Amino acid sequence: MAFLALGINHKTASVDVRERVAFTPEQLVEALRQLCNLTASREAAILSTCNRSELYLEQEQISADEVLAWLAGYHNLSLEELRACAYVHQDDAAVRHMMRVASGLDSMVLGEPQILGQMKSAYAVAREAGTVGPLLGRLFQATFSTAKTVRTDTAIGENPVSVAFAAVSLAKQIFTDMHRSQALLIGAGETITLVARHLHEQGVKRIVVANRTLERASMLAEQFGAHAVLLADIPDELVNSDIVISSTASQLPILGKGAVERALKQRKHKPIFMVDIAVPRDIEPEVGELDDVYLYTVDDLHEVVAENLKSRQGAAQAAEELVGGGVVEFMQRLRELAAVDVLRAYRQQAERTRDEELAKAQRMLANGSSAEDVMAQLARGLTNKLLHAPSVQLKKLSADGRFDALAVAQELFALDEGTDKQAQ
Repeated sequence: MAFLALGINHKTASVDVRERVAFTPEQLVEALRQLCNLTASREAAILSTCNRSELYLEQEQISADEVLAWLAGYHNLSLEELRACAYVHQDDAAVRHMMRVASGLDSMVLGEPQILGQMKSAYAVAREAGTVGPLLGRLFQATFSTAKTVRTDTAIGENPVSVAFAAVSLAKQIFTDMHRSQALLIGAGETITLVARHLHEQGVKRIVVANRTLERASMLAEQFGAHAVLLADIPDELVNSDIVISSTASQLPILGKGAVERALKQRKHKPIFMVDIAVPRDIEPEVGELDDVYLYTVDDLHEVVAENLKSRQGAAQAAEELVGGGVVEFMQRLRELAAVDVLRAYRQQAERTRDEELAKAQRMLANGSSAEDVMAQLARGLTNKLLHAPSVQLKKLSADGRFDALAVAQELFALDEGTDKQAQ
């Protein structure tokens, strides 16, 4: 029995290589079955995200080279190219790696929460494929439990460490009830998409996406039930907007002081929270001078992100200790399970001996022997038979100079050497 965690990630491989080693959702079930049929892997799961592709395996004996060869062949890569950026973790190290990944300790963004859900999906797919058995299944459950403890007992995931998340978090500090707030997002790129997702998750009442092209704005708006408009419509939308977040590639400001002043008058000076993530700026700096406007720039957000990263890094040490404890506990339980088969066989052997001696005792009673004689014979017979095999083996071990085994026997049978000497 051996665990193996093998793969590549954002630290070891370029985007080009990661793209070529990635598994599509449609490939996973067949790939898992191939992995178990064509390698020494008895159980297998595959985690494939934009930042990593990892195989989690249970094997009778470690065969990492064989698995690497399969992975290279599956994706039409040279083995040398894959080996140059792949990592392999075995047994305790494999368990630790899985727990660190699930806890967000190995992510590009320290403590990011999405990876745990991705690992749970990998486990679900492997179960669907029939490639997860009792050992890998126990490891996944222990991994999920440890990751949950890390999330609960540390602050590693509490503070936002992306500009988009930081912007929405600042908005929550000003508008405690986001369900009553309306948001105007200017732009339709990746950052605004993330902002829209976070606002949607917070239950913002209405989201408007303004962009240079209506088609691009509509594509983004459809994802979150938002409304799409052109940049020219911003003054009309500004009147009803409590939150304004802008991130475009414009070389000139899109929103000036005059337009915001007019909107504030129509709003009867109800506050507007604004975040300008763009470089060059989308919102004229003078807008920040207006009463009832809370204007933050990308530099302000980077300061928040940097401070929060420090906080997460501090929490990471506590998280690593929790992961270490999770590894020790899991491996200890696994070793206990290894004794189950031996204990079961020993119990079955003892029960056969008991039944044989009991049958003899019953025959003696039927033949007229006294109860006292029968009980004495039953006790002697059980004692002799239960001690026979261990006695023979201990003498053999002693003759072979296996004194380490004798010490284990002393511990196994809970013998008090001092008491034995006194009894002599």
